[in-house]
Amino acid sequence: MSGMKGNPIQPLSAMINSSLWVLYGLLKEKKDWPVIIANLPGIVLGLLTFLTAL
Repeated sequence: MSGMKGNPIQPLSAMINSSLWVLYGLLKEKKDWPVIIANLPGIVLGLLTFLTAL
């Protein structure tokens, strides 16, 4: 809040985690839509947080 940059590792790892869950949901024989939909915001928000932490 005071203008100091944060540590970008945590949001990057959250984005990677969400990406892997979305990939898992897409690669299943019967797509797991609840898992995909629940983790899509994590990719976007993790990326935005990562970019602002740099």
